[in-house]
Amino acid sequence: MFKKILLATDGSDHALRAAIKASDIAKLTSDAKITVVYVIDGTQSKSDVLSTEDKEALYEKRQRKLRPTEEMLQEVGVSYEVKVLKGEPGPEIVHFANQEQYDLVVIGSRGLNALQEMVLGSVSHKVAKRVECPVMIVK
Repeated sequence: MFKKILLATDGSDHALRAAIKASDIAKLTSDAKITVVYVIDGTQSKSDVLSTEDKEALYEKRQRKLRPTEEMLQEVGVSYEVKVLKGEPGPEIVHFANQEQYDLVVIGSRGLNALQEMVLGSVSHKVAKRVECPVMIVK
């Protein structure tokens, strides 16, 4: 069914719930593989570099965000790999998912209120509108 699953994460609780759903789906197919994608926002990355002198500390901060997801995937025994991309999260996830031809994209919902969503939009909705495969948005 879904062999090639893209899990977009930002290290939040919403993303961890999405990871749990992605692992549940991956367990249904013996050769399924999850690609965990973490996008370093270009503007955030620049400010992090400017405010953090220690590159090692910056790397560790990013790894800490991914650790709970990786630990959970290891615990349930699902095959996975991690990709770190740079840029604006929505377009980067869309481009990567379409380029690599995933069977399913799983992403957490940030839970914006109606006004915030209308004004700002959300990464999950941008991804759902533009990705060429099915998208599961997890609340």
